[in-house]
Amino acid sequence: MNESVTAPRLGGWLLLPLAWLIMMMLTSAMVLAMYLSPLFNPVWRVTLFSHDGMLVTNWAVSLLTALAVWLYSLWVCWIFCKRSRRLPRHYIIWLLVTLLLALKTFAFTPVSDGKAAQTLLLALLAAAVFVPYFKRSQRVKSTFIQP
Repeated sequence: MNESVTAPRLGGWLLLPLAWLIMMMLTSAMVLAMYLSPLFNPVWRVTLFSHDGMLVTNWAVSLLTALAVWLYSLWVCWIFCKRSRRLPRHYIIWLLVTLLLALKTFAFTPVSDGKAAQTLLLALLAAAVFVPYFKRSQRVKSTFIQP
């Protein structure tokens, strides 16, 4: 039987969660570049490594978190495009991870409250819309069927 008949192509409303995923993947790549930038600027490198170990530890944890989020986002995007049956579960996990990171940013990161609130509200909105969609949609169930 023809595969295009048995599994719908990516399109319609599924393009919206894919666009959100790609946008967040690009954002995490920029955050990763921001955390890597002290390694390539001699003044910043000296400043970073001349402080106590706690600053370097915090920087390293942030760098590794940004790398993990970027890699996971890249993998979720890959299985999204392959229409893997694993995608709905991992997309929901990915949404919850981004929500937790937005919550962490809101609570602990020294950025303006407005920007942190905006990040948190966008992550909440995405989770509130896409989690039920990926759990209940017939389109999702019929599209993501590949191993």
